[in-house]
Amino acid sequence: MSRVAIVTDSASDLGADTAAAHGIVVVPLVVSFGSDSYRAGVDLTPEAFWERMVAPDAPFPTTAASSPGVFKEAFEAAFADGADAIVCVTVASTLSGTHKSAQIARELLSDREIHVVDSKSASMGQGILAILATELAAAGVPADGIARTIEARADDALVAVCLDTLAYLKNALVDTVDRVRTRSKARERAIEYIMAAPIERLSVLHTVSPDVEAFRDELVARAPGGIDPSRVTIELVGSSVGPHLGPGAVGAAVLRKRPA
Repeated sequence: MSRVAIVTDSASDLGADTAAAHGIVVVPLVVSFGSDSYRAGVDLTPEAFWERMVAPDAPFPTTAASSPGVFKEAFEAAFADGADAIVCVTVASTLSGTHKSAQIARELLSDREIHVVDSKSASMGQGILAILATELAAAGVPADGIARTIEARADDALVAVCLDTLAYLKNALVDTVDRVRTRSKARERAIEYIMAAPIERLSVLHTVSPDVEAFRDELVARAPGGIDPSRVTIELVGSSVGPHLGPGAVGAAVLRKRPA
């Protein structure tokens, strides 16, 4: 049986422990505070990013796509580690040039089997799909089958975040769902939206929000059809997505169940 390596990028918001537990290779985007640039998750942890983000004198951070060269190095390292094929699940191509960089890197290694899949999402909407890819690989699904499945399931992945407005990411578009006057109403509207249909997987997201565990508990309690709490993770949004949200946000990424 061939070994399929799963690669994604740091816009997935997969924490280091989560990525390591699933054997996922994470290619870093670049985040900059003024003239200081860092590789997301490598030179700058999510915790350190938020400390700097909220510092009174910090310039507003900007992000840049991963380069083709960085992807090429990651692909070569995966093959050197014993992989026979790679499936790379990237942030939505409409949100970042990272997807294009991964495609260029694939072309530079045209003699190897590399599938680059547009997640049509970001944060753990992308991360959930990468985790699903590892489970398919462990079950012996070949790389092309994994890629086709992830492409098909991308339409089932959704991210909803409660800010001053309720925004969500689906099908590679960021939309404002609703505008509410209070944080409590925004939370309730976010939960209603997230739980509008039965869900298969759930990951709670936050940007250093003190009430994230209570938010998680409420989501689990209200999940239509129920959900195994042990399969629900909490992830701190990192420096690849964090500049677009700001501190204090809560939300979730879900993979909605397909009809039987």
